[in-house]
Amino acid sequence: MFDLEKLLERIEPLNEAVMAKTQARLDDLTKPRGSLGVMESIAKKIAGITGKVIPSISKKTCILMAGDHGVTEEGVSAYPREVTAQMVLNFLEGGAAMSVLTRHVGAELVVVDVGVNADFADNHFLWNKKVAYGTMNMCKGPAMTPEQTFKALEVGFETVSNCLDEGSELIGIGEMGIGNTTSSAALLSVFSGASPQEITGRGTGVDDERLKLKIGAIEKALKVNSPNASNPLETLTKVGGLEIAGLTGVILGCAARRVPVVLDGFISGAAALVATHMNPYVKDYLLASHLSEECGHKLMLEILGVVPILHMNMRLGEGTGAALVINIIEAALKILKEMATFSGAGIDGPTA
Repeated sequence: MFDLEKLLERIEPLNEAVMAKTQARLDDLTKPRGSLGVMESIAKKIAGITGKVIPSISKKTCILMAGDHGVTEEGVSAYPREVTAQMVLNFLEGGAAMSVLTRHVGAELVVVDVGVNADFADNHFLWNKKVAYGTMNMCKGPAMTPEQTFKALEVGFETVSNCLDEGSELIGIGEMGIGNTTSSAALLSVFSGASPQEITGRGTGVDDERLKLKIGAIEKALKVNSPNASNPLETLTKVGGLEIAGLTGVILGCAARRVPVVLDGFISGAAALVATHMNPYVKDYLLASHLSEECGHKLMLEILGVVPILHMNMRLGEGTGAALVINIIEAALKILKEMATFSGAGIDGPTA
């Protein structure tokens, strides 16, 4: 049985002793100290997460959670709600950007239907874990019931647990859900205190008129539901999404098992906000793949205390940023493991 309280208790800080040993090795590599910048930081952080001085990754998995949003009734998206289901089929057929990038980096792609407003035929690549046929309209009341939120968290936890049991050592996360930047902006507004006007972006590329509708919908949802940042689970229930809750469960599951989790952009960042407000140590297990073009993402990453690895002007979602940085993460670990050291190669180090 899924026990959220015990799961949160299992999440602990990074292993500082191991990180010190990894830093010593990084400083002994045949290069000026710190000259590989972020790559060194990645290697050191993953060492602290895994408890291994020289960690390695043999299998990596990207988990994509899909769910629909009732708030689309408010006209907040440039695309109709039906696109969520259509894109799920695109993932399964291998034609989406996320499909291409996961193939490129050699990562398994796990697609999970946690809340799509459609039924799918059995497919080897689809995990059918539907909690509901989308959320309710958060402008009229809570987006989910507490039971739905808890179940979606459980779906995320069980999904990642299965992946880790099968040998995955690095998890990237992504999503699909028309309307989910609206819910993510609402979550960010609650956890940051920033107004919807400050942190609401154009999502799928809405025009000025639809952007006003989107901001207005968030303001209405916050007024109707009165979410409180001190109660992250309730906040998730009131203005979140089924796929966001699923990703929150994935993040918590990774942290409890001491496995690094790579965030994509704005929506996965919203899930991380919820998770870190449930247990602050979760921040230690996050790697931020990139800085999204969504205007609130920079603030989101600052709250999470993570630095984006890439700046690519991306705003697609799906997990594309997370997939893209997997090669960089693997390269950082190979540098740590395979590069010669001054002490081992007989090369003079820097003078005192």
